[in-house]
Amino acid sequence: MRPYPTLRPLPAALALAFLTLALPSHADETRLETVVVTANKRAQNLQDVPASITVLDDAALQRNNVRDLEDVPSLSPALTLSYGTQPGNFSINMRGIGTFSLGIGVEADVAVIVDDVPLGMQANAFRDLADVYRIEVLKGPQSTLYGKSSIAGALNITTKPIGGPIKATAYAYATNDDEWRGGFSISGAVSDTLRMRLAASKTSYGGTLNDLTTGGKLNGSKGDNISGKLEWRPLDQLTLTMTPHYNRTEKFCCSTAYTAMSPGAIYRNAPQLPASLVLAGINIGPGNRSVRNDYPTGGKFHDAGTGIKADWGFENGHTLSMISSYDKYHMDDYQDNDNTDVDILPFLLLPNGQPTGMHGGLYQYGFFDVASVTHELRLTSPDKGPLRYVAGLWYGKNALTRELTKVPLIQSYGTSYGADAYNTNKAIFGQGSWDFRPDTSLIFGARFNLEDTGYVFRRYTVPPQAFALTEFYTKDDSNSSRTGKLGLEHRINADTMVYGMASTGHKGVAYDLTSGFTAATAKLPAVAPESARSYELGLKQSLLGNRIMYSLALFRTNFKHFQQSSSFFDADGTFRTGLNSIGGLRTQGVELEGSVRVNRDLQLNGSFAYTEATIRSFENGPCYNVLNPQGTGSMPGPGCVKDPRFNNTNVQNLAGKTLPNAPKVRLSLGGQYDLPLEGRSFKPFASFNTRFQSRTQYSLSQDPMTVQGAYSITNLTLGVKDVRDRYKISLLMNNLFDKRYAAGLNNGIANSNWSSRAPNPVVVVNTTEWLPPRDFHRYFGVRVDGTF
Repeated sequence: MRPYPTLRPLPAALALAFLTLALPSHADETRLETVVVTANKRAQNLQDVPASITVLDDAALQRNNVRDLEDVPSLSPALTLSYGTQPGNFSINMRGIGTFSLGIGVEADVAVIVDDVPLGMQANAFRDLADVYRIEVLKGPQSTLYGKSSIAGALNITTKPIGGPIKATAYAYATNDDEWRGGFSISGAVSDTLRMRLAASKTSYGGTLNDLTTGGKLNGSKGDNISGKLEWRPLDQLTLTMTPHYNRTEKFCCSTAYTAMSPGAIYRNAPQLPASLVLAGINIGPGNRSVRNDYPTGGKFHDAGTGIKADWGFENGHTLSMISSYDKYHMDDYQDNDNTDVDILPFLLLPNGQPTGMHGGLYQYGFFDVASVTHELRLTSPDKGPLRYVAGLWYGKNALTRELTKVPLIQSYGTSYGADAYNTNKAIFGQGSWDFRPDTSLIFGARFNLEDTGYVFRRYTVPPQAFALTEFYTKDDSNSSRTGKLGLEHRINADTMVYGMASTGHKGVAYDLTSGFTAATAKLPAVAPESARSYELGLKQSLLGNRIMYSLALFRTNFKHFQQSSSFFDADGTFRTGLNSIGGLRTQGVELEGSVRVNRDLQLNGSFAYTEATIRSFENGPCYNVLNPQGTGSMPGPGCVKDPRFNNTNVQNLAGKTLPNAPKVRLSLGGQYDLPLEGRSFKPFASFNTRFQSRTQYSLSQDPMTVQGAYSITNLTLGVKDVRDRYKISLLMNNLFDKRYAAGLNNGIANSNWSSRAPNPVVVVNTTEWLPPRDFHRYFGVRVDGTF
């Protein structure tokens, strides 16, 4: 076997030569700190882990003022977020892969784990991150250790540890656009065997849209959080840890605003409802942020639970851990579906064509309930020796309920249903590394999972009709799966490691438990489980006495039977959503991350990702519409045909097309400079972060009108801090150059809600809408941190 070649690409050599000359030689004062991660369920140096991982430690989270999950993608190029009308249908995407679904019968592709406990529903992750100490972004299938909801990756979140002597911290944050946050914590040793931590925070932000009806804001949030950590060590070998938490959050998200509308629009073909009345006072055009909503849009949720962990340390260095958790999550969701405050119902028609005889508007309401229980028994070997491993047993059960009502029942609108879904998982897993040579290790892992799933679906009469159950369906399934990983790690020297890894992932069957559920759906088998096969090659290296650290990864992951929702029109013209099993996907690319300690006062960080997330097989993909040649209505776009295999609906073959919200290029660059002042008790500092993203398609249908162009955003922070870390004052300038971009785009060609049809004069109306993100404009903030 040939030895590994020396890596000497010319650009890298020139860059390193420049850095060698530029960096001063005070090595002891300018080394980068060791980054410890628990990605493999054991504490390890990041540079020793053969995997592509982005780590946001406490310093990075504070430096970049990370407040909630929506701030994380700006620091991790492999990560994007997709938004729905409320957190229940948000999606976390890793390397372009993430399931978007409106129902509870589909699990996420990216798991979120907090202090060793996975969240039962991904929506629970969209909350304040005030007491978080570290976020590990684990890329690619993580099913071997973290189970079936991590087929595309995982976010491994660790809350702040308990300190030594008791001390308190507090912070306050406010911006010029009416966001404020505050929090405090107290932590330390109560006795020789008992330590505790208590943290609480409160947040409020009105939002990015102006509601002309209420005079308030939309697309903001507010929340209250309290969490605790109690650690008791009754014996030298035994440590007991309890982590209770309670969270209450309301997200007024996500409404969109019209940016274009053709002349002559009337609402739902009612001549009494012209756009000038229904959208009175709204100046429709690029950048418009005004809406008229008389009913809220978003979700109000709370969750409470606790984790309990017992660690027993054996004399030979092994640790036996028992981890149990319980969590209860509830969210009430609501949505304004007519986007006006006008009394529109007197002018609309019932399904039989008669006037409604009612007053009011169109809206929906419902709730989610999620109860999660987990148990894990884990044995971890010592870090020393040629064989290191972790092995365990896993049990998890999630019970979910969804109720949704759209009122009232008029033409092409109105529904009421309820659904229960459950999944129970039992697994045995193990992962380890064997040093079969002093410089080379075999990486291996496997998981065997048994899963029971099922649902109950109920349809009801639509209010104001008297409540009655009209349909009832139920189904149960059982499945088993095997996943694993196999790889090699070779240490070229003490500072350089290369690795190659192959791994597989699995996610269980899914059910389309949405308003589109029918008797025909109930007769179909469950949507096929997802599977993934991934390959990754990587290099990790430390240079110049640990003053430079970087990692490089090449990856390719193939997915089969990817579960994704799409929309279509039935033969009778009814608009429906459907859960699809996309035949094949592929995500491949390169990732580069690194840090440079230029001197003891200046550190630079960077992350780069080039990702191609493409569809390989999807013959019944959704279509977008274009104007017909006569200009009197819409027609399916290029490539769309009626296919008898798919109920004679208009579909297109999307093979070779990009996945939605999967930009090819993302880049993040940042740094912090501490200005030394001899003899002073304080130290000024400055930090910055610039991120770039290439053009992004937001629609699975590949609508050319829903493409966000490339953009870059720069944030700058100036401040002063006490040299003894007693206080810090920061002035934040976000989106410094006031660049505009959208977190989502909608396009309505011949929009049926606004186009005029017979017996009225025929007018074709096209519309576009945008979803402004939190930092759609430049804003300023002040943050004060103190330690007592």
